[in-house]
Amino acid sequence: MEYVSALLPPVVMAAFFIGLVVTIVKSQGGPNKAKEDAAVDAALARAEAARQPDGTARPGQA
Repeated sequence: MEYVSALLPPVVMAAFFIGLVVTIVKSQGGPNKAKEDAAVDAALARAEAARQPDGTARPGQA
């Protein structure tokens, strides 16, 4: 019976991991893809705008 208690945690973690991967794959694309892409593009544009022309960050910026 000890083998059941030894195998249970890895099996449960594997099941959750598989569920996570399936959820991520299913959520790719679809009607929200354009909105998500626009949000990423806006964040990248803000990061680029925060840099000075010589490639260094502005004071107070990471």
